[in-house]
Amino acid sequence: METPHTISEVQDGLIKGNFSAVDLVDAYLQRINDQNNEINAFITITDESAYLSANAIDKRIRSLKGDALTEMPLLGCVVGFKDIFMTKGVRTTAGSKVLDSYVPQYSATVVDRLLKTGCIMIGKTNHDAWAHGSSGENSQFGVTLNPWNKDYVPGGSSSGSAAALASDFALFTTATDTCGSVRLPANYCGVVGLKPTYGAVSRYGIIAMASSLDSVGHHTFTVEDSEKVFEVTKGKDGRDSTIGNVDEYKFDDSKKFTIGVPKEFFIGGLDSEVEKKVSEAMATFKKLGVEIKEVSLPSTKYGISVYYIIQPAEVSSNFGRFDGIRYGNDRSHFGDEAKRRIMLGTYVLSAGYYDAYYLRAMKVRSKIINEVNEVFENVDALIAPVAPTPPFKLGSKTSDPLTMYLTDIYAATANLSGIPALAIPSGNSMDKLPLGFQLMGPRFSEKMLFHLGKIYHREIDYKPKTANA
Repeated sequence: METPHTISEVQDGLIKGNFSAVDLVDAYLQRINDQNNEINAFITITDESAYLSANAIDKRIRSLKGDALTEMPLLGCVVGFKDIFMTKGVRTTAGSKVLDSYVPQYSATVVDRLLKTGCIMIGKTNHDAWAHGSSGENSQFGVTLNPWNKDYVPGGSSSGSAAALASDFALFTTATDTCGSVRLPANYCGVVGLKPTYGAVSRYGIIAMASSLDSVGHHTFTVEDSEKVFEVTKGKDGRDSTIGNVDEYKFDDSKKFTIGVPKEFFIGGLDSEVEKKVSEAMATFKKLGVEIKEVSLPSTKYGISVYYIIQPAEVSSNFGRFDGIRYGNDRSHFGDEAKRRIMLGTYVLSAGYYDAYYLRAMKVRSKIINEVNEVFENVDALIAPVAPTPPFKLGSKTSDPLTMYLTDIYAATANLSGIPALAIPSGNSMDKLPLGFQLMGPRFSEKMLFHLGKIYHREIDYKPKTANA
């Protein structure tokens, strides 16, 4: 069976009886069984629960017909959950052997909300252990490959989520973004990736990495579907005190928009193919009547340095709980990247170094936030590359952590300032690997980003594609 690639197509087919939810699960599981051993997008497959959910959905549709979607806006959507999302009764590993056999007693808020609105869980997706990584090569359950070319990385840390989607293993997948971990794999695998505003989607039930930076997002085939999923996952749950008023940002979709181009993002080190694709996107927006305006964010050049002080510091604090007594196996099971970040974080927080590193980094973070807020007084959104290069070959950066960390250079601004960002596919490189760009907006401006993404994709007549097509 050829599976649909949008929520509306899935639901239209289900209601009309063109196929059943069981048919959808059959088709996805067939592809997973045939290809996952090579792609390694999933750690755990939940076939039994998927069929139970599918049968319940088919029964609901038979009895309620057109009313079946009432109170269940994502009815029939097959989803893969990044294995850092708690799933009650289903193994949750965080991509680490520390939690090799951990089975949580509750589910993350996002998991509960998606399942209650009609989604079908197909499995738990692979990722860099503890979400530490930008390539998908740090999972202790094996490397994830890019479905478009298996010699290349799929991006990380949400590698399995994007690779599963590009392989047509699910209709959408969940992901997290602490410094590009939704956007990088979306960019490298040719799907849409949303990093929401910090405080828009509850982090409850997500295994914490860096608590002031973690954002809970997802991958979809289209911008329209990203918006539909966000409508379900966003908002207060009474369990995450950082959640704000997600409806506070107002915008008029009939106004003339202005998109800012941060000049610091185009000064050097940017691959020519990546720059060309971003420039083509700017030209398309101009054609749509959007004004393109150069802006300056001078302190963002320190963003990656600031991130790699704050993030390891929070990692070293959060990971104290994984002592082999309260959760899982002991600390000898941590991988090299986790050990590296714990040691770095412990160092910058230690007596004599706190002021020199962590406190100074927090001051620069405040400066970046102020600059971003000031820029949004003059423009509606920002456009930027997602990564400095197209997807790179497996193993090409694993021996040099600093080079690998620079992959995140265009991602850090959104996480440090807490603003939303939307990664949008726009074409392919000369090597026929996916490329795209990202749009960033003020806090809680997701609706505006979705609007801009949708008009862009309509203008270029974008059609979702998978590596299996």
